[in-house]
Amino acid sequence: MTDTHKAPEDTLERPIRDEDGAIDAGLVEQVSQALLLSDLTTLRAIVADMHEADLGALLEALDPEERPRLISLLGSDFDFTALTEVDDTIREEILEELSAETVAEGVRDLDTDDAVYILEDLDEADKQEVLDKLPPAERIILQQGLDYPEDSAGRRMQSEVVAVPAFWTVGQTIDYLREAADMPERFFEIFVADPAHHFVGTVRLDRLLRTKRPVSVSELVDEDSRAVKATDDIEDVARLFQRYNLIAAPVIDDAGRLVGVITIDDIVDVIEEAADDDVKQLGGVHADEELSDSVREVALGRFRWRFISLIAAFVSASVMAMFEAQLSKLVALAVLAPIVASQGGNAATQTMTVAVRALGTGDLGSWNMGRFFRREMIVGLLNGVAFAAITGVVAAVWFSSVMLGIVISMAMVLTLIVAALAGVAVPLALDKAGIDPAISSGTFVTTITDVIGFFSFLGIATMLLHLA
Repeated sequence: MTDTHKAPEDTLERPIRDEDGAIDAGLVEQVSQALLLSDLTTLRAIVADMHEADLGALLEALDPEERPRLISLLGSDFDFTALTEVDDTIREEILEELSAETVAEGVRDLDTDDAVYILEDLDEADKQEVLDKLPPAERIILQQGLDYPEDSAGRRMQSEVVAVPAFWTVGQTIDYLREAADMPERFFEIFVADPAHHFVGTVRLDRLLRTKRPVSVSELVDEDSRAVKATDDIEDVARLFQRYNLIAAPVIDDAGRLVGVITIDDIVDVIEEAADDDVKQLGGVHADEELSDSVREVALGRFRWRFISLIAAFVSASVMAMFEAQLSKLVALAVLAPIVASQGGNAATQTMTVAVRALGTGDLGSWNMGRFFRREMIVGLLNGVAFAAITGVVAAVWFSSVMLGIVISMAMVLTLIVAALAGVAVPLALDKAGIDPAISSGTFVTTITDVIGFFSFLGIATMLLHLA
Protein backbone atom coordinates (compact mmCIF):
# COMPACT_ATOMS: atom_id res chain seq x y z
CA MET A 1 0.00 0.00 0.00
CA THR A 2 1.33 3.43 -0.85
CA ASP A 3 1.45 6.34 1.56
CA THR A 4 -0.49 8.74 -0.67
CA HIS A 5 -3.81 8.45 1.18
CA LYS A 6 -4.71 10.68 4.08
CA ALA A 7 -4.16 9.35 7.58
CA PRO A 8 -7.32 8.61 9.59
CA GLU A 9 -8.43 11.62 11.58
CA ASP A 10 -8.70 9.65 14.83
CA THR A 11 -4.98 8.85 14.51
CA LEU A 12 -4.17 12.48 15.16
CA GLU A 13 -6.68 12.88 18.00
CA ARG A 14 -6.04 9.66 19.93
CA PRO A 15 -4.21 10.21 23.24
CA ILE A 16 -0.73 8.75 23.55
CA ARG A 17 -1.06 7.80 27.21
CA ASP A 18 -4.05 6.61 29.20
CA GLU A 19 -5.08 8.08 32.54
CA ASP A 20 -2.69 5.75 34.38
CA GLY A 21 0.29 6.94 32.32
CA ALA A 22 0.61 3.75 30.26
CA ILE A 23 0.76 3.85 26.47
CA ASP A 24 -2.79 3.89 25.08
CA ALA A 25 -3.89 0.36 24.11
CA GLY A 26 -5.96 1.66 21.20
CA LEU A 27 -2.95 3.48 19.81
CA VAL A 28 -0.87 0.32 20.02
CA GLU A 29 -3.57 -1.60 18.15
CA GLN A 30 -3.71 1.10 15.51
CA VAL A 31 0.06 0.93 14.99
CA SER A 32 -0.11 -2.88 14.76
CA GLN A 33 -2.77 -2.63 12.05
CA ALA A 34 -0.74 -0.03 10.16
CA LEU A 35 2.31 -2.29 10.30
CA LEU A 36 0.28 -5.21 9.01
CA LEU A 37 -0.89 -3.10 6.05
CA SER A 38 2.45 -1.30 5.57
CA ASP A 39 0.47 1.93 6.01
CA LEU A 40 3.37 4.37 6.16
CA THR A 41 1.14 7.47 6.18
CA THR A 42 -0.63 6.40 9.36
CA LEU A 43 2.63 5.44 11.02
CA ARG A 44 4.19 8.80 10.19
CA ALA A 45 1.12 10.64 11.46
CA ILE A 46 1.32 8.79 14.79
CA VAL A 47 5.04 9.24 15.47
CA ALA A 48 5.49 12.68 13.85
CA ASP A 49 5.40 14.69 17.09
CA MET A 50 5.85 11.81 19.52
CA HIS A 51 8.42 12.32 22.27
CA GLU A 52 11.17 9.71 22.37
CA ALA A 53 9.95 8.48 25.76
CA ASP A 54 6.48 7.83 24.31
CA LEU A 55 7.97 6.23 21.21
CA GLY A 56 10.05 3.97 23.46
CA ALA A 57 6.93 2.98 25.41
CA LEU A 58 5.18 2.23 22.11
CA LEU A 59 8.06 -0.03 21.05
CA GLU A 60 7.86 -1.94 24.32
CA ALA A 61 4.10 -2.42 23.89
CA LEU A 62 4.41 -3.87 20.37
CA ASP A 63 5.00 -7.54 19.66
CA PRO A 64 8.72 -8.44 19.25
CA GLU A 65 8.44 -9.00 15.50
CA GLU A 66 6.68 -5.63 15.00
CA ARG A 67 9.41 -3.50 16.58
CA PRO A 68 12.13 -3.78 13.92
CA ARG A 69 9.47 -3.58 11.19
CA LEU A 70 8.28 -0.22 12.56
CA ILE A 71 11.84 1.12 12.48
CA SER A 72 12.53 -0.20 8.99
CA LEU A 73 9.30 1.21 7.56
CA LEU A 74 9.79 4.65 9.08
CA GLY A 75 13.42 4.88 8.01
CA SER A 76 14.75 8.38 8.65
CA ASP A 77 11.42 9.34 10.29
CA PHE A 78 12.23 7.07 13.25
CA ASP A 79 13.99 8.81 16.13
CA PHE A 80 16.69 6.39 17.32
CA THR A 81 16.79 8.24 20.67
CA ALA A 82 13.70 6.17 21.52
CA LEU A 83 15.97 3.12 21.84
CA THR A 84 17.54 4.71 24.92
CA GLU A 85 14.09 4.65 26.55
CA VAL A 86 13.44 0.89 26.26
CA ASP A 87 14.87 -1.74 28.57
CA ASP A 88 18.14 -3.43 27.66
CA THR A 89 16.66 -6.74 26.57
CA ILE A 90 14.24 -5.16 24.10
CA ARG A 91 16.91 -2.85 22.72
CA GLU A 92 19.28 -5.77 22.13
CA GLU A 93 16.53 -7.79 20.42
CA ILE A 94 15.69 -4.86 18.13
CA LEU A 95 19.32 -4.20 17.19
CA GLU A 96 19.86 -7.87 16.37
CA GLU A 97 17.07 -7.66 13.77
CA LEU A 98 18.27 -4.45 12.13
CA SER A 99 21.01 -4.25 9.54
CA ALA A 100 24.30 -2.56 10.40
CA GLU A 101 23.52 0.11 7.79
CA THR A 102 20.18 0.95 9.45
CA VAL A 103 21.75 1.21 12.91
CA ALA A 104 24.66 3.29 11.64
CA GLU A 105 22.32 5.70 9.86
CA GLY A 106 20.14 5.95 12.96
CA VAL A 107 22.92 6.76 15.44
CA ARG A 108 24.49 9.37 13.15
CA ASP A 109 21.79 11.86 14.10
CA LEU A 110 22.15 11.28 17.84
CA ASP A 111 24.25 13.02 20.46
CA THR A 112 27.33 10.94 21.20
CA ASP A 113 26.13 9.95 24.68
CA ASP A 114 22.92 8.46 23.26
CA ALA A 115 24.78 6.76 20.40
CA VAL A 116 27.29 5.17 22.78
CA TYR A 117 24.47 4.07 25.09
CA ILE A 118 22.79 2.23 22.21
CA LEU A 119 25.96 0.61 20.86
CA GLU A 120 27.70 -0.38 24.09
CA ASP A 121 25.71 -3.59 24.69
CA LEU A 122 26.30 -5.02 21.21
CA ASP A 123 28.86 -7.79 20.93
CA GLU A 124 32.21 -6.69 19.55
CA ALA A 125 31.65 -8.02 16.03
CA ASP A 126 28.27 -6.27 15.59
CA LYS A 127 29.57 -3.10 17.22
CA GLN A 128 32.54 -2.96 14.87
CA GLU A 129 30.32 -3.63 11.86
CA VAL A 130 28.15 -0.63 12.74
CA LEU A 131 31.17 1.60 13.40
CA ASP A 132 32.66 0.64 10.03
CA LYS A 133 29.55 2.03 8.31
CA LEU A 134 30.11 5.50 9.83
CA PRO A 135 32.27 8.31 8.42
CA PRO A 136 35.79 8.27 9.96
CA ALA A 137 35.33 11.40 12.08
CA GLU A 138 32.11 10.15 13.65
CA ARG A 139 33.51 6.67 14.09
CA ILE A 140 36.54 7.97 16.02
CA ILE A 141 34.37 10.00 18.40
CA LEU A 142 32.08 7.06 19.17
CA GLN A 143 35.00 4.66 19.53
CA GLN A 144 36.61 6.99 22.07
CA GLY A 145 33.42 6.97 24.11
CA LEU A 146 33.15 3.18 23.93
CA ASP A 147 36.79 2.80 25.00
CA TYR A 148 36.14 4.40 28.39
CA PRO A 149 35.34 2.00 31.27
CA GLU A 150 31.75 0.94 31.76
CA ASP A 151 29.90 3.13 34.29
CA SER A 152 32.44 5.93 33.82
CA ALA A 153 31.73 9.56 33.02
CA GLY A 154 33.36 9.06 29.62
CA ARG A 155 30.69 6.53 28.66
CA ARG A 156 27.87 8.94 29.57
CA MET A 157 29.34 12.21 28.33
CA GLN A 158 28.29 14.12 25.26
CA SER A 159 31.31 14.91 23.08
CA GLU A 160 29.63 17.90 21.43
CA VAL A 161 30.56 20.90 23.58
CA VAL A 162 30.53 24.67 23.16
CA ALA A 163 34.09 25.86 23.81
CA VAL A 164 35.59 29.28 23.11
CA PRO A 165 38.99 30.90 23.81
CA ALA A 166 39.31 33.28 26.74
CA PHE A 167 40.46 36.19 24.52
CA TRP A 168 37.19 36.33 22.59
CA THR A 169 34.73 39.09 23.37
CA VAL A 170 31.14 38.56 24.41
CA GLY A 171 30.06 39.82 20.99
CA GLN A 172 32.25 37.31 19.15
CA THR A 173 30.96 34.51 21.32
CA ILE A 174 27.29 35.38 20.76
CA ASP A 175 27.83 35.62 17.02
CA TYR A 176 29.55 32.24 17.06
CA LEU A 177 26.65 30.67 18.96
CA ARG A 178 24.18 32.04 16.41
CA GLU A 179 26.08 31.07 13.30
CA ALA A 180 27.89 27.79 14.07
CA ALA A 181 26.23 24.83 12.41
CA ASP A 182 27.51 22.11 14.74
CA MET A 183 26.04 23.35 18.01
CA PRO A 184 24.63 20.80 20.50
CA GLU A 185 20.84 20.60 20.55
CA ARG A 186 20.77 22.24 23.98
CA PHE A 187 23.42 23.59 26.34
CA PHE A 188 23.48 25.57 29.56
CA GLU A 189 27.04 26.81 29.89
CA ILE A 190 29.92 27.79 27.62
CA PHE A 191 33.29 26.25 28.34
CA VAL A 192 36.49 28.22 28.01
CA ALA A 193 39.62 26.43 26.82
CA ASP A 194 43.22 27.46 26.05
CA PRO A 195 44.81 26.91 22.61
CA ALA A 196 45.78 23.34 23.61
CA HIS A 197 42.14 22.70 24.53
CA HIS A 198 42.88 22.50 28.25
CA PHE A 199 39.85 23.36 30.32
CA VAL A 200 40.01 26.84 31.89
CA GLY A 201 36.52 27.46 33.28
CA THR A 202 32.87 28.08 32.42
CA VAL A 203 30.66 31.00 31.57
CA ARG A 204 26.95 30.83 32.35
CA LEU A 205 24.67 31.72 29.46
CA ASP A 206 22.65 34.18 31.54
CA ARG A 207 25.80 36.09 32.51
CA LEU A 208 27.03 36.10 28.91
CA LEU A 209 23.78 37.52 27.54
CA ARG A 210 23.62 40.23 30.19
CA THR A 211 27.14 41.51 29.49
CA LYS A 212 28.11 44.17 26.95
CA ARG A 213 29.53 42.90 23.66
CA PRO A 214 33.04 44.44 23.97
CA VAL A 215 33.76 42.71 27.31
CA SER A 216 36.32 39.88 27.17
CA VAL A 217 35.16 36.37 27.98
CA SER A 218 38.13 36.05 30.35
CA GLU A 219 36.39 38.51 32.69
CA LEU A 220 33.34 36.24 32.98
CA VAL A 221 35.08 32.91 33.56
CA ASP A 222 34.13 30.94 36.66
CA GLU A 223 37.36 29.10 37.40
CA ASP A 224 35.82 27.25 40.35
CA SER A 225 33.50 25.24 38.10
CA ARG A 226 33.61 21.55 38.95
CA ALA A 227 35.09 19.45 36.18
CA VAL A 228 34.98 15.64 36.29
CA LYS A 229 37.45 13.20 34.81
CA ALA A 230 36.34 10.91 32.03
CA THR A 231 37.39 7.92 34.13
CA ASP A 232 35.39 8.96 37.23
CA ASP A 233 32.65 6.58 38.32
CA ILE A 234 29.33 7.89 37.05
CA GLU A 235 27.60 7.41 40.42
CA ASP A 236 30.28 9.60 42.03
CA VAL A 237 29.55 12.21 39.36
CA ALA A 238 25.83 11.94 40.13
CA ARG A 239 26.52 12.64 43.81
CA LEU A 240 28.57 15.68 42.76
CA PHE A 241 25.58 16.99 40.78
CA GLN A 242 23.28 16.34 43.72
CA ARG A 243 25.60 17.96 46.25
CA TYR A 244 26.28 21.15 44.29
CA ASN A 245 23.01 21.46 42.32
CA LEU A 246 24.81 21.28 38.99
CA ILE A 247 23.08 21.45 35.62
CA ALA A 248 26.12 20.47 33.57
CA ALA A 249 29.75 19.59 34.23
CA PRO A 250 32.74 19.59 31.85
CA VAL A 251 34.54 16.28 31.36
CA ILE A 252 38.33 16.32 31.07
CA ASP A 253 40.94 13.67 30.31
CA ASP A 254 44.01 12.92 32.45
CA ALA A 255 45.89 15.79 30.79
CA GLY A 256 43.14 18.28 31.65
CA ARG A 257 41.88 18.62 28.09
CA LEU A 258 38.18 19.20 27.55
CA VAL A 259 36.64 16.09 25.99
CA GLY A 260 32.92 16.37 26.69
CA VAL A 261 30.10 17.39 28.97
CA ILE A 262 27.75 15.60 31.36
CA THR A 263 24.26 17.14 31.64
CA ILE A 264 21.53 16.81 34.23
CA ASP A 265 19.32 14.62 32.02
CA ASP A 266 22.10 12.00 31.97
CA ILE A 267 22.45 12.23 35.74
CA VAL A 268 18.71 11.75 36.33
CA ASP A 269 18.97 8.47 34.40
CA VAL A 270 22.02 7.43 36.45
CA ILE A 271 20.26 8.13 39.76
CA GLU A 272 17.15 6.24 38.62
CA GLU A 273 19.22 3.27 37.47
CA ALA A 274 21.19 3.18 40.73
CA ALA A 275 18.01 3.30 42.83
CA ASP A 276 16.43 0.62 40.65
CA ASP A 277 19.50 -1.61 41.04
CA ASP A 278 19.53 -1.18 44.83
CA VAL A 279 15.84 -2.04 45.17
CA LYS A 280 16.24 -5.17 43.02
CA GLN A 281 19.38 -6.34 44.77
CA LEU A 282 17.91 -5.84 48.24
CA GLY A 283 15.15 -8.20 47.14
CA GLY A 284 17.63 -10.77 45.82
CA VAL A 285 16.88 -9.92 42.18
CA HIS A 286 19.70 -9.42 39.68
CA ALA A 287 20.16 -5.75 38.80
CA ASP A 288 19.97 -6.53 35.06
CA GLU A 289 16.58 -8.27 35.26
CA GLU A 290 13.96 -6.61 33.06
CA LEU A 291 10.23 -7.12 32.65
CA SER A 292 10.85 -8.32 29.11
CA ASP A 293 13.26 -11.10 30.15
CA SER A 294 12.27 -14.68 29.34
CA VAL A 295 11.09 -17.20 31.95
CA ARG A 296 14.39 -19.09 31.64
CA GLU A 297 16.52 -15.97 32.19
CA VAL A 298 14.50 -14.87 35.22
CA ALA A 299 14.44 -18.33 36.77
CA LEU A 300 18.20 -18.81 36.39
CA GLY A 301 18.91 -15.29 37.63
CA ARG A 302 16.89 -15.74 40.81
CA PHE A 303 18.01 -19.29 41.56
CA ARG A 304 21.35 -18.26 43.06
CA TRP A 305 19.90 -16.10 45.82
CA ARG A 306 17.09 -18.52 46.51
CA PHE A 307 19.69 -21.27 46.94
CA ILE A 308 21.65 -19.10 49.36
CA SER A 309 18.42 -18.33 51.23
CA LEU A 310 17.71 -22.05 51.41
CA ILE A 311 21.08 -22.68 53.02
CA ALA A 312 20.38 -19.86 55.49
CA ALA A 313 17.00 -21.43 56.29
CA PHE A 314 18.72 -24.74 57.09
CA VAL A 315 21.06 -22.86 59.43
CA SER A 316 18.07 -21.35 61.24
CA ALA A 317 16.31 -24.72 61.34
CA SER A 318 19.38 -26.30 62.91
CA VAL A 319 18.98 -23.94 65.85
CA MET A 320 15.42 -25.16 66.31
CA ALA A 321 16.68 -28.74 66.16
CA MET A 322 19.02 -28.05 69.07
CA PHE A 323 15.96 -27.52 71.26
CA GLU A 324 13.93 -30.45 69.99
CA ALA A 325 13.42 -31.87 73.48
CA GLN A 326 12.21 -28.56 74.89
CA LEU A 327 9.83 -28.06 71.95
CA SER A 328 8.32 -31.49 72.53
CA LYS A 329 7.63 -30.63 76.18
CA LEU A 330 5.95 -27.28 75.54
CA VAL A 331 4.22 -26.79 72.18
CA ALA A 332 3.79 -23.06 72.90
CA LEU A 333 7.50 -22.60 72.19
CA ALA A 334 7.03 -23.81 68.60
CA VAL A 335 4.13 -21.41 68.19
CA LEU A 336 5.89 -18.33 69.60
CA ALA A 337 9.48 -18.78 68.38
CA PRO A 338 8.74 -17.68 64.77
CA ILE A 339 7.14 -14.49 66.11
CA VAL A 340 10.36 -13.45 67.80
CA ALA A 341 12.49 -14.31 64.75
CA SER A 342 10.17 -12.54 62.29
CA GLN A 343 10.09 -9.34 64.35
CA GLY A 344 13.86 -9.38 64.48
CA GLY A 345 14.03 -9.88 60.74
CA ASN A 346 11.63 -7.02 60.07
CA ALA A 347 13.54 -4.65 62.36
CA ALA A 348 16.89 -5.59 60.84
CA THR A 349 15.56 -5.12 57.31
CA GLN A 350 14.40 -1.58 58.15
CA THR A 351 17.79 -0.64 59.58
CA MET A 352 19.66 -2.40 56.77
CA THR A 353 17.65 -0.56 54.09
CA VAL A 354 18.49 2.82 55.60
CA ALA A 355 22.17 1.87 55.97
CA VAL A 356 22.52 0.50 52.42
CA ARG A 357 20.85 3.56 50.90
CA ALA A 358 22.99 5.94 52.99
CA LEU A 359 26.14 4.12 51.90
CA GLY A 360 25.01 4.25 48.28
CA THR A 361 24.39 8.00 48.35
CA GLY A 362 27.54 8.78 50.32
CA ASP A 363 25.52 10.14 53.26
CA LEU A 364 27.01 7.63 55.70
CA GLY A 365 30.71 7.94 56.45
CA SER A 366 33.23 7.99 59.27
CA TRP A 367 32.04 11.43 60.39
CA ASN A 368 28.51 10.26 61.30
CA MET A 369 28.81 6.47 61.57
CA GLY A 370 28.97 6.51 65.37
CA ARG A 371 25.88 8.69 65.67
CA PHE A 372 23.94 6.51 63.22
CA PHE A 373 24.97 3.36 65.06
CA ARG A 374 23.91 4.77 68.46
CA ARG A 375 20.61 5.97 67.05
CA GLU A 376 19.72 2.57 65.61
CA MET A 377 20.71 0.77 68.81
CA ILE A 378 18.50 3.06 70.88
CA VAL A 379 15.63 2.63 68.40
CA GLY A 380 16.10 -1.14 68.63
CA LEU A 381 15.99 -0.98 72.43
CA LEU A 382 12.86 1.21 72.51
CA ASN A 383 11.03 -0.92 69.97
CA GLY A 384 12.21 -4.03 71.79
CA VAL A 385 10.71 -2.84 75.05
CA ALA A 386 7.45 -1.82 73.35
CA PHE A 387 7.01 -5.11 71.49
CA ALA A 388 8.17 -7.05 74.53
CA ALA A 389 5.27 -5.60 76.51
CA ILE A 390 2.77 -6.38 73.76
CA THR A 391 3.94 -9.93 73.01
CA GLY A 392 4.48 -10.69 76.69
CA VAL A 393 0.89 -9.84 77.59
CA VAL A 394 -0.52 -11.70 74.57
CA ALA A 395 1.57 -14.82 75.28
CA ALA A 396 0.72 -14.81 79.00
CA VAL A 397 -3.00 -14.55 78.32
CA TRP A 398 -2.97 -16.93 75.33
CA PHE A 399 -1.17 -19.77 77.14
CA SER A 400 -2.13 -18.82 80.72
CA SER A 401 1.53 -18.55 81.73
CA VAL A 402 3.06 -15.39 83.14
CA MET A 403 6.52 -16.94 82.98
CA LEU A 404 6.10 -17.65 79.27
CA GLY A 405 5.19 -13.98 78.79
CA ILE A 406 8.37 -12.95 80.60
CA VAL A 407 10.45 -15.32 78.45
CA ILE A 408 9.20 -13.94 75.15
CA SER A 409 9.53 -10.37 76.43
CA MET A 410 13.20 -10.88 77.29
CA ALA A 411 13.85 -12.60 73.97
CA MET A 412 12.10 -9.81 72.05
CA VAL A 413 14.25 -7.08 73.60
CA LEU A 414 17.46 -9.00 72.97
CA THR A 415 16.51 -9.90 69.39
CA LEU A 416 15.56 -6.36 68.35
CA ILE A 417 18.78 -4.94 69.77
CA VAL A 418 20.81 -7.54 67.87
CA ALA A 419 18.69 -6.84 64.77
CA ALA A 420 19.67 -3.17 64.91
CA LEU A 421 23.31 -4.16 65.35
CA ALA A 422 23.19 -6.55 62.38
CA GLY A 423 21.27 -4.10 60.20
CA VAL A 424 24.14 -1.60 60.55
CA ALA A 425 27.17 -3.84 60.94
CA VAL A 426 26.55 -6.21 58.02
CA PRO A 427 26.25 -3.53 55.27
CA LEU A 428 29.25 -1.66 56.71
CA ALA A 429 31.37 -4.82 56.83
CA LEU A 430 30.45 -5.78 53.26
CA ASP A 431 31.15 -2.25 52.04
CA LYS A 432 34.59 -2.27 53.71
CA ALA A 433 35.29 -5.64 52.07
CA GLY A 434 34.52 -4.17 48.65
CA ILE A 435 31.26 -6.12 48.27
CA ASP A 436 28.11 -4.28 47.23
CA PRO A 437 26.00 -4.29 50.43
CA ALA A 438 22.80 -4.06 48.40
CA ILE A 439 23.46 -7.52 46.94
CA SER A 440 24.38 -9.58 50.00
CA SER A 441 23.13 -7.82 53.12
CA GLY A 442 19.61 -9.25 53.12
CA THR A 443 20.62 -12.90 53.29
CA PHE A 444 23.21 -12.38 56.03
CA VAL A 445 21.00 -10.13 58.13
CA THR A 446 18.00 -12.47 57.90
CA THR A 447 20.11 -15.46 58.93
CA ILE A 448 21.61 -13.62 61.90
CA THR A 449 18.25 -12.41 63.21
CA ASP A 450 16.61 -15.82 62.74
CA VAL A 451 19.42 -17.58 64.60
CA ILE A 452 19.47 -15.02 67.42
CA GLY A 453 15.68 -14.94 67.63
CA PHE A 454 15.29 -18.71 67.91
CA PHE A 455 18.33 -19.17 70.13
CA SER A 456 17.47 -16.37 72.56
CA PHE A 457 13.82 -17.37 72.95
CA LEU A 458 14.42 -21.11 73.26
CA GLY A 459 17.55 -20.65 75.36
CA ILE A 460 15.84 -18.34 77.86
CA ALA A 461 12.83 -20.65 77.94
CA THR A 462 15.09 -23.62 78.73
CA MET A 463 16.65 -21.77 81.65
CA LEU A 464 13.54 -20.16 83.17
CA LEU A 465 10.94 -22.85 82.48
CA HIS A 466 13.23 -25.72 83.54
CA LEU A 467 12.69 -27.70 80.34
CA ALA A 468 16.16 -29.18 80.08
